[in-house]
Amino acid sequence: MRKAKSSGGADYHADFRLSITKALGDQLAAALNGLGRASLAEENLAALDERPGVYQLYLGGEFVYVGKADQTLPGRLRDHLRKLSGRRDVDLADFSFSCLYVDEDFSALAPERLLISHYKGIGSIPWNNNGFGNNDPGSKRDRTILKKDHFDVLYQIDLDKSVEGLEPGEYTLHDFLKVLKRGLFYNFRYDTPPQSKVAKVSVVKVRLSADEAFRLVSAALPESWQITALMGYVIMYEDSPTEYKSAFRYYRAGTAIEAEPVSSSEELTADDVVDGDG
Repeated sequence: MRKAKSSGGADYHADFRLSITKALGDQLAAALNGLGRASLAEENLAALDERPGVYQLYLGGEFVYVGKADQTLPGRLRDHLRKLSGRRDVDLADFSFSCLYVDEDFSALAPERLLISHYKGIGSIPWNNNGFGNNDPGSKRDRTILKKDHFDVLYQIDLDKSVEGLEPGEYTLHDFLKVLKRGLFYNFRYDTPPQSKVAKVSVVKVRLSADEAFRLVSAALPESWQITALMGYVIMYEDSPTEYKSAFRYYRAGTAIEAEPVSSSEELTADDVVDGDG
């Protein structure tokens, strides 16, 4: 505040600046931090109202992420629960959350951004802006190198986890890919291969892991096609084949080929490293 003094020495005028957004962020943070925490489990999500709002996630008691739900809080938190369920080195029992319902009019002010600004002023939020919130970074990010603290580097996808909803039987490759995509706990982006409605995939096991499913798919693909398991998601294209810096496994002609993903702990140029939600 800038002040000016009269000839008698008393202050008689000054500038006053009010940061409404900062005040809102501070109040949101205080309200969230005044709540208890519930484990990130379906029974607790089922008890929530189907309303929009903001929430905070905790891992082992440590605050790691703040986000918003434009539609419903339980729906958004279920998305996170599903994503975490498909990761290695994660124990779901360690996660908890608190949340606030937010009126639609207030949501236009981007309350999660207010919270992020609030916390940036007093420290940091480990999982914000490091890849946790996004679903699919897009094909332009497939070949990038992630920073060592990126969510996908810390918690890679689990290819040993069973695919949901995949029953024994014979499928066309076209139908199998659709069921596979729905049953995974992470994104699977692919082009439709030629003759996919003719090529067959046979499933004989009751519970098929993602690794086993991708082996079956790759065996049914033309030779020029490749499935690539990146640290955060899986892609399938006609690559002929192509190497990806962030890949840890390739599937070609029914065979899995292990790879060593690169992270920014190695010598990289600035253009190689992805920060933020990529």
